[in-house]
Amino acid sequence: GDLDVSVIDELPPGRKPIKTVHMRDSDRLRVFGFLRQQIEAGHQIYIVYPLITGSEKMDYKDLEDGFDAITQQFPPPQYHVTVVHGKLKAAVKQENMQTFKDGVAHIMVATSVIEVGVDVPNASVMVIESAERLGLSQLHQLRGRVGRGAEQSFCILMSGDKLSREARARLGAMVQTNDGFELSELDLK
Repeated sequence: GDLDVSVIDELPPGRKPIKTVHMRDSDRLRVFGFLRQQIEAGHQIYIVYPLITGSEKMDYKDLEDGFDAITQQFPPPQYHVTVVHGKLKAAVKQENMQTFKDGVAHIMVATSVIEVGVDVPNASVMVIESAERLGLSQLHQLRGRVGRGAEQSFCILMSGDKLSREARARLGAMVQTNDGFELSELDLK
């Protein structure tokens, strides 16, 4: 009971608020065009999937299919795409993470294992696939992987065209605010 409560409600000096947008599958080509522009400007990109492999029960984007689509849109050797997920051996995961941290890889395709402890100031775009599947706190945590440098950063929430009212409200809240306190209140509701 002898501790004071500290409230951190502002960004560190020199950082800009992350611009968050909600895009649908039908906007995918526009998103790919934007990602190309960001890479040409020297920035790096995270693309996060909720699942590693496809599921017959759930109609969500998965990392394996996503990786194939990404490498078709961003083919080697012009682009370097790396992968990180929970089923990789620790050494491979660490090596792929380091490739991204060192700026060798343009795009990291991952699952939410990158939610915590990844700090790459040059990464300016976070694309979250099937964002409607994730809760507000997880979306906010993932968005926090970008915006760590002085450049403007972006979070693109990708979803299917059909959304429940709750999912629409969650994604709308993410677009409206970067305030974790406000989001936690909404999450509680």
